[in-house]
Amino acid sequence: MFDKQKFSEWYDQNYKILLIIPLILVIASIAFIVSFYVKTGDIMNKDVSLKGGTSITINGNVDVSVLEKNLPSYFPDVGFRKLTEVTTGEQVAVIIETSAGPDEIKSKITELRVILTDENSSIEFTGPSLSANFYKQLMFALFLSFVLMSCVIFILFRSFIPSIAVIFAALSDIIIPLAILDFLNIQISSAGIAAFLMLIGYSVDTDILLTTRALKKKEGSLNHRIFGAFSTGILMTGTALAAVLPAFFLISGLPDSFRQIFLILAMGLVTDIISTWMTNASIIKWYCHSKNIK
Repeated sequence: MFDKQKFSEWYDQNYKILLIIPLILVIASIAFIVSFYVKTGDIMNKDVSLKGGTSITINGNVDVSVLEKNLPSYFPDVGFRKLTEVTTGEQVAVIIETSAGPDEIKSKITELRVILTDENSSIEFTGPSLSANFYKQLMFALFLSFVLMSCVIFILFRSFIPSIAVIFAALSDIIIPLAILDFLNIQISSAGIAAFLMLIGYSVDTDILLTTRALKKKEGSLNHRIFGAFSTGILMTGTALAAVLPAFFLISGLPDSFRQIFLILAMGLVTDIISTWMTNASIIKWYCHSKNIK
């Protein structure tokens, strides 16, 4: 049976040690992102919507095994995505994406005896300059949102260390999932960056809950308030995970943009459990002890 008293005593002795795990994860993630930037010239692996290129949609249940086998030898960055019906799982279209121009990729597809017509396909081309400008705007929006969130946190708590703890936890929720995506070589779309924007909101709610209860509430001991915040916060995070994970794994015909949003949100929420209840909680407890807040 769970003994709250013994756990509270263990937590008092080891809460500083718990800081080491998240710090190692953040440092390792930053190191990998820097290494990825040195190799590729960017912090993420962008898809056609963010780096420019051609997207060809072939409608119907088309066998593209010949294209999958041969096109990569001509276009190393070519990617294939199959769209399926949500209810039946039947393939309804295939999307081919590459940074090459539309005439070049269409010519090679025709050489491989796959006929493209106006009736069975559509072609979209995004210029590199337009995509680069769109990418910069999205990154600026992400940066601005983080700065504004940080300002609100400082205004709310009016104390440097608790505010920095919340901001660090929110930053961890972005850095660690980004490093994982880079490691898995997953191409990030504009929807993926929107998911990182959503993570800013998801990440700070549990941190604000924890910090508010620890610093501003007076009922019970400090550990009692932290454990109470944990019970509420883990329920919030668990509920969000219960919403995004089944959608990602069980709905076969879900558009790739939604799947990427759910994937990034799930990784960010799992990271938030670590960053909030190991990093932020330990810093707040340490701060409260230094200020004799009990």
